[in-house]
Amino acid sequence: MAADDPPPHAPPPPVAAADAPNKDPKEPKSAPPPPPPAAPVPVPAPDPDPDSAAAEPVNMDIFGQILDLDEEGSHDFSKEMVAAYFTQASTTFDDMDRALLAKKLPVLSELGHFLKGSSAALGISEVQAACEKMQHYGDLLDADAKTGLAPPEALAKIDALLPAAKAEYARAERWFKRWYADRHDAFEDEAGADADAGAAEAGAP
Repeated sequence: MAADDPPPHAPPPPVAAADAPNKDPKEPKSAPPPPPPAAPVPVPAPDPDPDSAAAEPVNMDIFGQILDLDEEGSHDFSKEMVAAYFTQASTTFDDMDRALLAKKLPVLSELGHFLKGSSAALGISEVQAACEKMQHYGDLLDADAKTGLAPPEALAKIDALLPAAKAEYARAERWFKRWYADRHDAFEDEAGADADAGAAEAGAP
């Protein structure tokens, strides 16, 4: 290797400024990359049927025991029992409203205990649970029946609980009416409504 030869693997000599490629200062700069597309806005799903979104309001294991008492080919016994419960529950809820307004906690406890039993007999579990809580609150006890409550606190809890209990009863009432109507044994008010609807359709032009 001659003395003037560059050593092997040596980096190439730097390029002089004059040898560098000319870049026009007026040359436009490259455009920035476009922003990423916006995420799609999710479309909310339609509200489900409130009766189908939650668990069934009636425990069929318990209600089935009532149905076993019906005569073959008839639902007279069970239907009469359900109709009596409708009347009883409606009256009891009215009594609860009056007792709450009058702040009569012992009366609220008795009414809760009363409706708890009849609800349990038909398998209306959520109403049964709500009435059991009301019974405890009326006795100045929390839902666990162990922790004591002051009267204003117990009344506030009952005031919040009562609308939920009524809503659960309404779900159960709709369920029972639908159950009997599906078996061609609708309650009179349901049958009357269907007949009125049919007459209206027949008379429509």
